[in-house]
Amino acid sequence: MRVLVVWPPHIPSYFNAGHHLPTFTVAAYLRERGHAVDAIDAGALNYTWKEYADLVFQGGYEAIVVMNEYDVVEGVRRAVDYGRALCPDALLVTAGRLSQQNPDFFRNLELDAVVGSGDYESGVSEVLRWAESGRQADALPGVWLRGPEGWRPPSGAGVWLPATEWVLPDVSEIPYGAYEALYRNDQNRFCGIPDRRELVVQVARGCPVGCSFCDVPLMQGLRERRLSVAATVGYIRDAFTREPFEYVAFYAPTFTLDRRWVAELCSALGDEPRTYPWKCTTTLHHLSEEMVAEMAASGCVRISVGVETFEETADEALPRVKRLAKDRFLKVVRWCRTHKIELNCFVIVGLPGSTPDGTLRTMESIRAEGARVRPTLYTPYDQMHGTMTERELSAFNRQTFVEGHEIGTAEHQPVEYLRLIFDADEYITPSTHRIPTVAG
Repeated sequence: MRVLVVWPPHIPSYFNAGHHLPTFTVAAYLRERGHAVDAIDAGALNYTWKEYADLVFQGGYEAIVVMNEYDVVEGVRRAVDYGRALCPDALLVTAGRLSQQNPDFFRNLELDAVVGSGDYESGVSEVLRWAESGRQADALPGVWLRGPEGWRPPSGAGVWLPATEWVLPDVSEIPYGAYEALYRNDQNRFCGIPDRRELVVQVARGCPVGCSFCDVPLMQGLRERRLSVAATVGYIRDAFTREPFEYVAFYAPTFTLDRRWVAELCSALGDEPRTYPWKCTTTLHHLSEEMVAEMAASGCVRISVGVETFEETADEALPRVKRLAKDRFLKVVRWCRTHKIELNCFVIVGLPGSTPDGTLRTMESIRAEGARVRPTLYTPYDQMHGTMTERELSAFNRQTFVEGHEIGTAEHQPVEYLRLIFDADEYITPSTHRIPTVAG
C-alpha cells in the first residue's frame, strides 16, 4: 500500500525528539513489509494546514497513519478531518501515546482504526494487512476497528515486538535540524542539548519500576526489551557517517536497568575509533559509582534522573526505589561531579503530598550541588475518559492544572506551584561545551 505516516501540525507545549521518533520507526517497519511509505513530522517542520492539505491531496495515499500524543490532540482531529475530506477512500488510522491511554476518545473521530495497545508498529501493520484482505477480520489484537455496524473492540491485547524485530529509522528523513532549533533556548528546559545536533537511538522499551504517573508500563509493559549492543553501535556509526550528528541521546525508560548491557556498551563505545558524546535517562537507584565512571570514560556527558521530590510527605506517591531520594542524590551528584557528567534532575511539581515550599527546597538543594533542575507539573492521567472534549484532553499538558484536580491543601494556590515551573532559571547547560561541533 502507499502510506503516509504523519505527526500532525501543532504548536508543542514541550519538545522531546524521542517522543516524535515513532513516526519514523513505524514508517521503517512498514517499509520492511513491502509498503511504500512517506514519513513527515509536520509539527516540527512547522507545516501550515494548507501544506498538510497539499501533501494529503497530492499523495495518492491508500492509508494515512496519524500519530497521536497528549500534546497534539487538536491536531489529530483536524488531520483526520482533512484526510477524510481530501482523500476519502484512504484508510485512516491513529496510533500513539494518547490512544494507548484513552482509545475511547478517538472513536469519536472519522477514523477506521485506533491502535489502543501493543507496539505502534505491530498494530498499524495489522490494520494494513486487514485492509489489504478486504477488511474481512472481525477483530485484531490491540486495535479498535470501525465496521458498518460501528466500532468493534480488539480481539485481545496488542503485540509487543521483541527487540530483534524493531526496525531503526532512516536518519535522512528525520528533521533533526528542526529538532536542534527547538532545543536552542536553554530556558525552555527541554531534553536536548543546545546548539548541538542530536541522534536519538531507542535502545529499550518497557520498565518494571512502576511509577504511577508514568505511561510506559501501560504502553510498553513491565518487562524490558532491549536492543543488542552490536545493533546500537552499528546504527550510531552509520548515522554519524551520513548526517552531521554531534552527540547521541539514548532513549530508554531506565537506561541503566541492565547493568551488564551498559558495561558492554561502554566497552564497545570505548573501542570505537572516534568518541561519541552521549546522554541517557535512568533512576538514582540504578546507578553506581563504578558504572558512572565507565559511562564517563565512554563519552557520557549528561545523565537525567527522576528525583521527583525530597519531601517525605510525598513519598507514598512514588515507587519504593524512588523514596528517600536525597541521600541517594547526594551520592550520585558527587560521582557525576568527579567524572564531569552533568546531572539533570526531573522534579514533579504538585505531586500528591508535596507543598510549594517543600518543592522549592528540593529544587534549591539540587541547584546547590550544581545540578540541573527540570520541573514538570504532576498530571493525573488516570482521570482521562473517553467522553472528554479536545479542550479537556489538551489540559493534560504538564504545564497547567487539570480542572477539578486537587492540587494540595486549601492554603495553597495554583500560582504557588506554577511559579516553580515558569520562573526564570539562570542555569546554563555545560554539556554544550563538552561536545565538539562537526566543524571543530
